[in-house]
Amino acid sequence: IEQAKKDGKQVVIVDQDGEVVAAEGADAAVPAKPGEGVWANYDFVPGNRILFAEDFSQDRVGDFPKRLEFVKGNWEIVEWEGQRLLRNTGPRYAAVKIVLPRELPESFTIELDAHFTHGNHRMIVATTAPEPGKYWNSLEGNFFQIGVAHGTGVTTRAKGGVESTNRSPEVETGLVPIRIMVDGRYAKVYVRERRVANIPNAEFRRSAEIYIENIYSGSAENPLYLGPIRIAEGGRNLYDKLAEDGRVATQGILFAVNSSKIRPESTPTLEEIGTMLQEHEDLRIRIEGHTDASGDDASNQTLSEERAGVVRRFLIDTYGIDESRLESQGFGESSPVDTNDTPEGQQNNRRVELIKL
Repeated sequence: IEQAKKDGKQVVIVDQDGEVVAAEGADAAVPAKPGEGVWANYDFVPGNRILFAEDFSQDRVGDFPKRLEFVKGNWEIVEWEGQRLLRNTGPRYAAVKIVLPRELPESFTIELDAHFTHGNHRMIVATTAPEPGKYWNSLEGNFFQIGVAHGTGVTTRAKGGVESTNRSPEVETGLVPIRIMVDGRYAKVYVRERRVANIPNAEFRRSAEIYIENIYSGSAENPLYLGPIRIAEGGRNLYDKLAEDGRVATQGILFAVNSSKIRPESTPTLEEIGTMLQEHEDLRIRIEGHTDASGDDASNQTLSEERAGVVRRFLIDTYGIDESRLESQGFGESSPVDTNDTPEGQQNNRRVELIKL
């Protein structure tokens, strides 16, 4: 941090939820509001149905995570700054798999946190696994890469195949979110708010597995860390779904933990809703807030009401939507759409819904 300050670079300090808590250096005022500053051109929208979610909070430190499938290498759960992470200390070709409930659809998103302690570290994230006994270099088509000097983005082993990667020094400086969005052959990859890959003609083989492999190396002195992992189905745009079904749920509006403060990653979804309302002037909607069943019932009810109200006010103030066209209501944990007994179900229940009036 001190060296970055000396070099005249901007230093942004965030908490574990991604909230900006301090900024120094050039352009020090870093907006943490949707649609402002570095988030103005951010266009990642998470899938609307969670297929897999794991934050390792139920795993014991020192164990291999219960919900991942071991392939090769040294993997263990560690405690780091108040949260549990998956650490890999090598060797090269160390790998794990995530087994999904069904094959990946045409549109999907993958979110995970990563921190690599050496500039040459690289991991690949593939939508299909190699044959038993083989490694990443036998994969066909495109797959994703996370790296520092070697870059993060979309790559391939095929001669003449399309690829797009960019150096990602952020991955070496600390734990950062990696976000992947695929729609058919179109793929975008982000490191924090920065888009590092944008490919319209990639070739991804779909399967019911996600394969993660360390393709460089690792050691106790230079480990690799992975944080919470979330994989979700994509879907149609919000207006089409709303027009057909009369309601649509979104995972794209995010809030600070136990707060109604909207996180800046919500920018693309809020923009889609605001533009939809501007283009369809006869459309009236109710914004509903929902929580999972963890925590106190009364607190969940209050929080859901506050969050729905904040979204309503944001759309009115930012997009000039007439107040009479928007209602808001909170339901707390009273209207689940999934079980509260699994991480995926809990995340599906934590949602904002739009209801056509």
